[in-house]
Amino acid sequence: MSTNNDGTKLAATAVLAGGIGAALTYYLVNSKSRCRRQETSASYSSLGGNGVTQMRRSMIFQDPEYDLGVGVGSSNKSMGDGDHPSVLMPHSHEERMRRRIAARMAVEDENSVPRTSVTVRVPASSANCGPGYDCIGLAVDLWTEVTVSRSETFVITAEGDGADDMPKDESNLLVTGVRAAYETAGKPMPPLRYHVVSRIPYARGLGSSSAAIVAGIIAGLVLAGHRLPVWGSESLLQIAATIEGHPDNVAPVIYGGFQIGIHNGKRWATERVPCPSGMQLVMFIPDFIGKTSAARGVLSDTISRSDAAFNVGRAAFLIHALCLGNLDNLKWGVEDRMHQPQRADALYKHLYPMIQAAEDAGACCAYLSGAGPTVMAMTSGASGDIFTQREKERTDFTVAKAMMQCAETFGVKGRIVVTQASQEGARVVKVDPPFSSEYITFRDNV
Repeated sequence: MSTNNDGTKLAATAVLAGGIGAALTYYLVNSKSRCRRQETSASYSSLGGNGVTQMRRSMIFQDPEYDLGVGVGSSNKSMGDGDHPSVLMPHSHEERMRRRIAARMAVEDENSVPRTSVTVRVPASSANCGPGYDCIGLAVDLWTEVTVSRSETFVITAEGDGADDMPKDESNLLVTGVRAAYETAGKPMPPLRYHVVSRIPYARGLGSSSAAIVAGIIAGLVLAGHRLPVWGSESLLQIAATIEGHPDNVAPVIYGGFQIGIHNGKRWATERVPCPSGMQLVMFIPDFIGKTSAARGVLSDTISRSDAAFNVGRAAFLIHALCLGNLDNLKWGVEDRMHQPQRADALYKHLYPMIQAAEDAGACCAYLSGAGPTVMAMTSGASGDIFTQREKERTDFTVAKAMMQCAETFGVKGRIVVTQASQEGARVVKVDPPFSSEYITFRDNV
């Protein structure tokens, strides 16, 4: 009996000692934290408005410059319900970048030197993707290269796909983009020479106009020696979408991948959507040109409530399928009532039979690319280099064959192109003088 009492006493003593230890530890930690805050506050007071900049030691998550209410022009507007009042949350990336830039004592303008020549590589794009009219698009792995150089006279030369059809005067959207860049830089636009190596089919619903606009803006900015802010403003997107009128093509051309673009009442904004692995793009490209003005002309200014609800649901289903990588659900996600039925009736009789033929042959989905006339199908199963993979593991060949047979049935001449989505957007591939130096080499020695 005494043994049990002794054990009880020992247990009680251990619990009491543990409680006292925990209380002491809590007191010491809080005291140390208060001292640190007082020291930091005193340092800020002694350093004045530049205290944040001079105190900054690292880029870790809890740096003082990330605290809400601290830093140059800081604001609590980016906080959501439940956010901690003194710490930027992981989703507040634009606010974090803004403060990081504002906290620098000096920013070196390493791009202030104008260049004499620049080559820009831009991808094709496929807009709408069914229900995402003027707001959803993806970058396509077909590329055009544009070289713009200072010259004594204005001239445009072109080679490749659609070279004979594209305008060679200042109405070319490439020139429009360059002019917008110089206007943004506040500099006069000099005479320039343009050379286009086109691999994007011209006026076929694959974003050739958006590629020209973006290529022109980037080339103009580099030639003028001017850079733009991205975080919190997406200035390049603002210029391009304002020229184009909507972001569904220019956003993927700039950033690559699947993009959702909107105008939030103040500016154009865009976000990336995951692209499922193993997905390929099989497109039927007719020989005839599709004019965007004609394709928009057949659309009504109003739609019914039921059609609006249909498209909202399909767009949500499309994004959900992409986010989860559920390729089987894409066929429902690309359905549309806002523009495809009207364009099929008036312009593209082959559209819906070709969509059905592609899906029957194993495609995950098919839709009208942009304003047409190209029909885009998505397939699965690709892994690594497709020319070393067994064909029966993929469906691109059978889908391509079915789409071509459908086109022949309707007497529509064209060709099939098989490629994939591009996760990369436009970029500079050559510049004179180069950005690379003896101390740093950029990709492709640009």
